[in-house]
Amino acid sequence: MFQQIIALIIIAWFLSRLWWQRRKNYISASEFLFWLVFWLSAALLIIGLKFIDQLVAGLGFSGSGIEVLLYLSVVLLFYLVFRLRLKLEKIEKDTTKIVQHIALKDK
Repeated sequence: MFQQIIALIIIAWFLSRLWWQRRKNYISASEFLFWLVFWLSAALLIIGLKFIDQLVAGLGFSGSGIEVLLYLSVVLLFYLVFRLRLKLEKIEKDTTKIVQHIALKDK
């Protein structure tokens, strides 16, 4: 229970920082919405940890709900890193095309 309270306090701090960054226009509305949904979902999962424990036990797994959440978060992080890598590669290709176009134009 103590860990859940600490986690919820940390999430509340992240939400306050998110709100502040949106007010200062450091992030776009869509980015704000994504992170708001992300942090609120995390808070709901932490609050419903007992239910997740029961669900995991009912499905026959030996691990606890927090372990399942940890595994899912690692999978999500790997997916986001993969998407980020793809986006970075696209930016590199676009930059190369722009540089080639400028170089040929100046020639």
